[in-house]
Parts: sequence; C-alpha cells; structure tokens
Amino acid sequence: MNSHKTKVNKKGLFAAGGALAAAASIFLGTFGEIAPTTANLAPKQSAPQLLAKKQDGITIVFPTRKDAPNLQIQANKVANFLSKDLGITVKAQISDETAAVEALRRNSVDIAFLSSRPALKAEELANARLHLGEIRAKYSGRYTYCSVFLVPKNSSLRTMGDRKATLAQLRGKKMAFTSPTSSSGFLYPTSELIKYKLVPNREGLDRFFGQVAYGGDYTKAIMEVVRGRADVAAVSEYAQYPPYITDADRNKLRVLYKICGVPAHGVVFNDEIPVVLREKIIKALLKLNKPENNDLLKGLYNSTELVRIDHNRHLQLVREAVKNLGMD
Repeated sequence: MNSHKTKVNKKGLFAAGGALAAAASIFLGTFGEIAPTTANLAPKQSAPQLLAKKQDGITIVFPTRKDAPNLQIQANKVANFLSKDLGITVKAQISDETAAVEALRRNSVDIAFLSSRPALKAEELANARLHLGEIRAKYSGRYTYCSVFLVPKNSSLRTMGDRKATLAQLRGKKMAFTSPTSSSGFLYPTSELIKYKLVPNREGLDRFFGQVAYGGDYTKAIMEVVRGRADVAAVSEYAQYPPYITDADRNKLRVLYKICGVPAHGVVFNDEIPVVLREKIIKALLKLNKPENNDLLKGLYNSTELVRIDHNRHLQLVREAVKNLGMD
C-alpha cells in the first residue's frame, strides 16, 4: 500500500538520551507550501529537504468545519494546554482535510483531526493511523453516527420492514446529495444503493433517480427538500439540528432510511512518531475529557469526549463503501 512512500526516518531524532525534550526535534513546515490536492502525488521528500524544515515541537492540523467557528482561537487553546502538559511546543494549524493528508504524507505535520475518508487516504498515502475517535452528543453510536435519507414529513415515501423495498421507492424521485465528496451525504447512500443492486455503480444514479442534484453542503441539500425542489436528501444525522438547519425546518422533515455505523471523525497520527511519544500525546489529549478541561475540547468541534479506537475496525464501513463505488 505504501510502496511508493519514500520513508524519512525521524525516529533517530527522538532516540538520543530517550528524553522527552528530544521530541522537540520533529517535523514541521507550513501549510503555505501545501498544494490542496492529493492527486498524482510525488514520493515523499528526501531527508535533506525535510530535515531542513524541522522546527521544535509538534504540529497538529485542525480542519475547518461548518460547526467550528473561531477555530484558530480554539485550536490555539488546545495547543497551549498540550504544550504545558507535554513540556514541548505544540503548534495548531488550520487547513482543509485534503491539505492535511498531503502534509502527513510529506511529514510536515504530525497529527491531524480527520473525518473517515481523509483518514483512509492518510493511511494509503502516509501510513498514518487513527488512534482516537470523537464523541458528540448528537452521534447515535457515540463514536459512530448515521447517514440519513430525509424526506418531507408528509411524503408518501414510507419506511418498510425490508430495507431494499424502502430504497426502491426512490426510483424516479428527485434526489439531493450533499456533494460528490461527502461521506454521509453521498458515499454511504450510493454504496447502499449498489449493495441492494438498485444501481450498478455511481454512474447509474442518473438512470435510477428522476433528478440528481448536489447541494454543496448539508444545509443546502436539506433545504432542497424543505423548499420542495427535491423529494429526498442524503446527509449526516446531526445535520438535522442547528447550526445546519433551524428547529422550524427540522419539524418539516422525517428520516426515511438510516445507514448507521458511520465512523466519526478522529485523531490521526503520523507513523513517524515514536510509540512512547505517541502514547504521551494520546494521554494528554484524553485529559481534555476531564470536567476542568472539557470546554477546550467542546470548543473545537462540539465533541464531548475523545476515546481510543481501533483503526481498522473504525474504518471498516468506509472501506466497504469505497470498494462498492470502485474508488479503492
């Protein structure tokens, strides 16, 4: 999987003396140098190029999300907390997830908060792995949630005992996906249609539905249904609530179909971080669960807790969906 990845052995940077202070020798560059794409990626930088950019401390990437206002301020607070706990400099950088994956591949950052598809891409391109998952109050499975098909409350479409029969009702209907890159708003719903042989592949969506539209984000996809321009929308379950839509609009909708077990966002670690240091960072992050520190965690993405997860088990559903869509 990583045969193309030219490894830069940074473990030697931490070996001398075994002291935590040596951890300050890691990795880091700036996002100003990161191209916002992971397509046609070149091999990892050579050691001289990378080591010339190293700075003291570690860098954590916090991707922008709709429900994360003032993210840089909140991320800086978390970085300061971790810096004091670990005794090394911790820097917070804001970026999109694509650039974060590329930075992990280049070894220019150490840790990133990522959703499931970018986490899978980070494994493929950088051998990075999830070690922590986020829990939110509106996640039905604690660190997993559901992708949902939303319809108007008065829709003639009905949830049946047979899952395939429920989805079959969508033939000829106007569909509003979130975006072609959305996991819960496209990947999982399309995978489900393929699994039940209602469409042969993603190219078959236009023949199954009467109309296919992409809202661009959860709110816009849902509003297509609220305004009567679509019969059904595919989004994450938590998008049924503010800040995505108002309570008034939520009361106009109901869930037709759920795909549960969708892996929650989590914390991905660069594979070059030595195990001992990684464990110290994980323990420091878990201290954000304590009542006296929890507002720092909530301030990032409204998560209430971080928990240890198994990387392979957590990403199993997304692996299956990617395979169904022929994206592996």
